[in-house]
Amino acid sequence: MEFSGLEKLSLLDFDDNITATLFSAGCNMRCPFCHNSSLVLDPLKAPKIPWSEIMEFLEKRKNVLDAVCVSGGEATLMPDLLDKLADIKSLGYKIKLDTNGSRPEVLKIAVEQGLVDYVAMDIKNSPEKYPLTTGVENINVDAVQESIDFLLRTDLVDYEFRTTIIEEFHTDEDMIKIASWVGGAKRFFLQQYVDRDNCIAHGFHAVEKEKALHWKTILGKEIDEVSLRGYE
Repeated sequence: MEFSGLEKLSLLDFDDNITATLFSAGCNMRCPFCHNSSLVLDPLKAPKIPWSEIMEFLEKRKNVLDAVCVSGGEATLMPDLLDKLADIKSLGYKIKLDTNGSRPEVLKIAVEQGLVDYVAMDIKNSPEKYPLTTGVENINVDAVQESIDFLLRTDLVDYEFRTTIIEEFHTDEDMIKIASWVGGAKRFFLQQYVDRDNCIAHGFHAVEKEKALHWKTILGKEIDEVSLRGYE
């Protein structure tokens, strides 16, 4: 399976690392606020970049780039993801994996084999509101729970949890439940929502900074480091 997008230079995806970002097509969630609708809703029509072309690019950029961020869609759905991560690692790059946590079996192997250096896992909402927030009625929250538990207890990889906060989906009560769900985590980011042209649906509203700071306080009672992302 091939990647469908390549951002050749990013200074935002992986801390201070100069990063290239790869985007896979296809996802097992349908979050209405997702800004990669073309990759999620119609993956078969998404462009395909030959792996040899990506590897050639990464080989040439070894002295410029520090890391590769593997994102989506949901990259853990790729049947050959682990092989591709190994190829990237062979070039000496650090790797960040973005995931919704729905495939803990893939996440565990990637971490235990040393194929990723950092995991950014989305926490869509409180567990009870996952069907609403992901657009999937029968969503397997148990798999998400397994990924959370794994990251909380492993010392093999650094990680963050993150939630894109939206007025129509999140409340104080949700934040209290999320704080309990991932209590003891190293770090958590509350991300500002932006209504982009490529979102699956529109009409949602960003949470004002004052409320985001209030939610930061709620999460901070259970989580070591909580920050806002995207807010000035």
